[in-house]
Amino acid sequence: MDNITRRNNGMAYISDKSVMDQQKKARELTQKLNTMDRSDFEGLQAVVKELLGKSENAWINPPFYCDYGFNIEVGKNLFANYNCTILDVAKVKIGDNVLIAPNVSIYTAGHPVHADARKTGYEYGAPVTIGDNVWIGGNSIILPDVTIGSNSVVAAGSVVTKNVPEWSVVAGNPAKVIRKITDEDKQYYFKNKKFDDEAMAHIEDILSQDELPNLVNQ
Repeated sequence: MDNITRRNNGMAYISDKSVMDQQKKARELTQKLNTMDRSDFEGLQAVVKELLGKSENAWINPPFYCDYGFNIEVGKNLFANYNCTILDVAKVKIGDNVLIAPNVSIYTAGHPVHADARKTGYEYGAPVTIGDNVWIGGNSIILPDVTIGSNSVVAAGSVVTKNVPEWSVVAGNPAKVIRKITDEDKQYYFKNKKFDDEAMAHIEDILSQDELPNLVNQ
């Protein structure tokens, strides 16, 4: 069995020439993205579209790094901030309206624990799934075989090693649930600071619409 087939089937594999050849397109596009004029918003968004394939209003602030690109599946309105790294050896599925803060890393790739197996070059990939409306805080790391439930928040600096329930705030290394998100949280924008009446009315108006606005070009 060739190594591409082994990788795609979730088996241990070796990154031989055929595997590395598949990474060339992503390397060309990330190089282009990372060296473009940062004020060329339309051009940057076009490269992101080419890199990720099917996507709607996806925005990535370069620099950005990934292995393949075609293994990253995103929903509507993705916003990934500076210095995001996605090792997409296995599938990375990201839902709608996901916010990724600076210096976030999402890893589907791993290596055997035992040195004798590891030094032979075998590695593996395990998928990562991120639900809708998730916010991943800065400097967080998402490890292989993790699912983050919709409407959850990963606090800055977290290392997520296990699945995250929906409507939860997780923090720490390893990340643990510190509380649930409730309807009361809707009126606050930071700690104990509440939205003013004008902003709250605007929020309700936006949420009443069939489609959320494109946050990049509104």
